[in-house]
Amino acid sequence: MVDFEDRREELLQEIEEMTRRKQYAALRDKLVELEPADIASLFEDLPGDALPLLFRLLPKEPAAEVFVELEPDSQELLIRGFSNSELKEVLDELYVDDAADIVEEMPANVVKRILRNADPETRKSINEILKYPEDSAGSLMTTEFVDLRGSMTVEDAFKRIRRTASDMETISVCYVTDEGRHLLGYLSIRTLLLSEEDDVVSDIMEPNVISVGTLEDKEEVAQAFSKYDFVALPVVDAEGRLVGIVTVDDAIDVMEEETTEDIEKMAAILPTDKPYLKTGIWETWKARIPWLLLLMVSATFTGQIIASFENALAAVAILTAYIPMLMDTGGNCGGQASVTVIRGISLGEIEFSDLVSVIWKEIRVGVICGATLAAANFAKIMLLDRLVFHNPITVTIAAVICITMLLTVICAKVIGCVLPLLAKKLGFDPAVMSSPFITTLVDAVSLLIYFRFASALLGI
Repeated sequence: MVDFEDRREELLQEIEEMTRRKQYAALRDKLVELEPADIASLFEDLPGDALPLLFRLLPKEPAAEVFVELEPDSQELLIRGFSNSELKEVLDELYVDDAADIVEEMPANVVKRILRNADPETRKSINEILKYPEDSAGSLMTTEFVDLRGSMTVEDAFKRIRRTASDMETISVCYVTDEGRHLLGYLSIRTLLLSEEDDVVSDIMEPNVISVGTLEDKEEVAQAFSKYDFVALPVVDAEGRLVGIVTVDDAIDVMEEETTEDIEKMAAILPTDKPYLKTGIWETWKARIPWLLLLMVSATFTGQIIASFENALAAVAILTAYIPMLMDTGGNCGGQASVTVIRGISLGEIEFSDLVSVIWKEIRVGVICGATLAAANFAKIMLLDRLVFHNPITVTIAAVICITMLLTVICAKVIGCVLPLLAKKLGFDPAVMSSPFITTLVDAVSLLIYFRFASALLGI
């Protein structure tokens, strides 16, 4: 991969030059040396009018793999330019789950053409996958897998695998079912290879199968891959019948999508499926402005708190200089706690039942962090602000600032850990309770603490 990235610009120039000189045979040889994902990446950076020509240079099987890796806009461009026979060739080489993913991304008129040119069995499988909710295991699975009967011998199993393997997405794991397609067990190719030819499948299979239901959330499916190091995971219906499998490549895609979505939510951006450079200005605006408006309005409360203590600030104006530091420190501490807890929730390490333990831990962490920051801040105020910058600061004012610092850090840690867990409990995405939201709330809390202590200790 590193080698490809290093050669990327050189390859693009070579492809453009060969295309201009119509050196198609040499260009075909150059392309087939590359991985499908790398070819697709190069195609995305080339002018759109060159894409149909370059795609047609590829052999049939690599062409289908490249097609899957292309962005939806490029796929649609190719489909519109394909003849019916070309479209059928590509569809015949696609795995069912990939074909279903493509259908989901295409406009209605393109979908009709795809389904019209797909063979009846593929069309049926695509429709079966599309009937499941978008975020479910059913929408993620492929119906192409190797299934065996328990009464088969190892020799029979290999005969079946050889007969069907060319149409399967993976053969590294085989699943054992009964005549009603109920999942009974599984075994790996390694197990088959190391067994005797006359061994019976039911005797050598692993009967304890971890499976997921068709309606299971796809994020939880991806977590199962991470936890158990699977290469494939069986998907069963409500009656325990094997209807498909999810493969590790699809699980990795889900992890990437979910991580991207969480990052966008934590940055107060509505999630989008498009790459950054392919997202228009207005689409980007629509993704960002709702949260910005909400946060702007919520910040009004902060302004109202400052306005209500206007007389105190007028009496001791130096207090104003330390408001940004206290607010920023509180926001940073709350953000640290929220990110840690959100990550723990996404990995399944933290549940709502752990709320008391999480709060108790964050309080202790907050006390230690707050005391450290308060002590350092007191030294800075007395030595630097007072003696070097000659600010009119007394020990009492410094004490107000540092006590506020300590309590703000503790409160911020608690708020940062509680809100994501409450969001999860109420059925919301914990990532929504991220740094921008928590920072706004902590700002208000820190100001209330600050002015209350200032009023009490300074008599204003």
